[in-house]
Parts: sequence; C-alpha cells; structure tokens
Amino acid sequence: MISRTREIPHLPNVVEKVMRRRPAVVGFLFFFATAFLMANVELRSQQAPARQQAPAQAPAQASAPAQAQSIAVNVKVVNVLATVRDKKGAIVRDLTQNEFELKEDDRPQTIKYFAHETDLPLTLGMLVDTSMSQRRVIDQEKDASATFLDAVLRVDKDHAFIINFDHDVTLDQDLTSSREKLQAALGQLQIGSRPSSDDSDSGGQGDGGQGGGGGGRGRSGGGSRGGGTALYDAVYLASNDVTAKQQGRKALIVLSDGVDRGSKKTLASAIEAAQRADTLVYSIYFSSEEEGGGFGRGMGPGMGRGGMGGGGMGRHGGGYPGGQESRPDGKKILERLSKETGGRFFESNKKHPLDETYKDIEEELRNQYSLGYTPNPPDTTAGYHKIILIVKKKDLTVQARDGYYSLP
Repeated sequence: MISRTREIPHLPNVVEKVMRRRPAVVGFLFFFATAFLMANVELRSQQAPARQQAPAQAPAQASAPAQAQSIAVNVKVVNVLATVRDKKGAIVRDLTQNEFELKEDDRPQTIKYFAHETDLPLTLGMLVDTSMSQRRVIDQEKDASATFLDAVLRVDKDHAFIINFDHDVTLDQDLTSSREKLQAALGQLQIGSRPSSDDSDSGGQGDGGQGGGGGGRGRSGGGSRGGGTALYDAVYLASNDVTAKQQGRKALIVLSDGVDRGSKKTLASAIEAAQRADTLVYSIYFSSEEEGGGFGRGMGPGMGRGGMGGGGMGRHGGGYPGGQESRPDGKKILERLSKETGGRFFESNKKHPLDETYKDIEEELRNQYSLGYTPNPPDTTAGYHKIILIVKKKDLTVQARDGYYSLP
C-alpha cells in the first residue's frame, strides 16, 4: 500500500499518455483512482467520530460516584453483632450466613451483609463503681482491668476510656489508645467518701445525665444523702456522649454491685441509650460483704428496686414509694442491662475470678458475627423495633441485642 500511494502524484501523466492510445484503459484507470480516493475519505470519516465520542463519555463516568453516593445515603441498614455458643458454652466460629434467621417485629428479614468480625476497630468503656459498697474489691478491679486493657487493645486501632461513678459520674480518661494513660487513670481510682448533706444537695443540681462539655468530666449524678451509686447515669453518659459518636464495635464493661442510688436517669433510659449507640454492655457483678447487714449483697438502707420491672420509676433510680421494696436485687439489674443490649452478665467470685471473666470477654469480642439488613417493609416512623436472631442448627444459642431505635 505504501509503495502504491507514492505513485499517485504521477497518475495524471500516465493518464494523459494512455488517453492518446487506448480509451478502455483510460476508463479503467479513472475507476481505480476514484475508488482509491473514496476509500481514503471513508477511512478518515470513520476516525473522526471516534475522536468526537471520547469527550462525550466523560460526563457519564463523572456522574457515577454521585449516583452511588445518593443510593448509599438513602438505604437504611441495621447492623447486629452476635455471639453463638454451643450447649457447653463454647463459642461457635464456623457458621455461614444461610444458617441464621432474622426477624424484625415478627417479619422475616433478608440478611444482606455478613461477616465473621475479628478485626473491626473496638471502642471500649470501663465503668467502675467507686461507691462505699465496693471498697473491698476496688484494688482487685484496678489490677485486673489494667491487665485486660493491655491484652485486648491494639495500638492505633482500638480506643478505650475510663469512667468512675459513686454519687458523681466522672470521666477519668477520655478515648485514647495509650495504655499508659489508661493505666494511670485506673491507678488513681479511689473509693468516694460519703458526701455531706450540703454536697448531696448541690450534687442533685447536676444536668441529669443529659451530657455536657468535656465528655461529662466531673458531672454530678444527682447524689443522695449518705452516699450514692449513679449506675444508670454512668451507662447513659458513656453511651450517649462517647460511644454513640464512634464507629465499629462498641462495648461497655460495668463493674458494680448493680444497685443504683442517686441517678436522675432510669434503668430503661440507660438501656435505651446503649441500644441507640449500638453498644454492648458486659456486666460484672460484685456482691458486697459489709458487716452488720447494712449493705448486705450490695444493698443500701432504704433503697428502692432501682428501676427493675418498669425500667425507671422515679428521679433517684426508681425507688418504690413508701418503702414497699427495700431489698433491690442488683444482680437482676445487671442481668437485664446486659441481656437487652446484647452483652453478657458475669458474677465474680472465688470459682470464677475477675481475670478469668476478662479472658471470656476478650474471646467474645474477637469472635462475633456481624449481620446487616435493610428493614422490609421500610419503616419511616421513629420508635423501637424488636429483633429476633436465631440459628437453624440445634443446641446453639445466639447472644445479640433485643432490638433498636429508629430515627424519624
């Protein structure tokens, strides 16, 4: 082709000579030249549109991210963390998505997202009861908690914070991945002295657990005369002001006898705050051994039931009027707090010391199933929705939260 193209400029001379000799040949050459020129024009016309179409495709590619973004924003996904155990209590780690069944408000749901999560970032809150009823176990709690945080936290990936509560709720250490800062905060924990009447009255003017600047540092829990244990306020504050703003897995570890005295928030509102923040609550029950029966099994004189049964019955933790119930069961309170948030209840005693409890919690946090679904039919109204998650295999139990609160 290249050699033929170079001969084209001499074509007129050839045609002139041939025209004088053989007209038939002239016609053939004229046809050949015309065909060549038409082919060259057609080739260029095919190349031109290709150059023109390239810019036209750019806007379609540029609009793709915007289109995907709008879809992601509009789709509502509910996430559920679950731990599965066999009949002996051992964690089951090899289940697949098809082995789970999930319902929301008794309506079957399709599980669209599934993973066996072992590497998601972890936000962990340590809530330590520093009221007088815990004075015999506080040193044990501090040492075991420091060892646990050293084992479970991954630097630059996981974060933890420390809160102590008695008649006040205090954020001793805000979110950090520094083991040194966390250990220092734990080391400074002390049993709170009983406030005077003036201190109690001033403490009752706190913000009632609504949150505050600085993450609630030094915030009063509405202490009552003769001491206090603002358990419900502590759970509410940790969930509403700290974990609700974080992503990934979130859990609180509560070390207490479970008896609330002085909170402005109720048990129900504390549970709701944890559920809204997608936060699991692990409760570790310490029974008090006070002599003379004044605080037997973690009970204080004249205390109410602490919100059990109705989840909030009054300003100071839900005491029954007229002293109808004088022996609150802190163990049941902590059991309910853990069960309804998807966590787990533990009782620390000689048969199951605190360090073994922490090992169980660590194993559980690293072996959870993460399930996600889009509610069907969609519900645009605000309110609580019941979740039921089961496994098809027999003799397996699922530990997960009971439900969630949707926004309008």
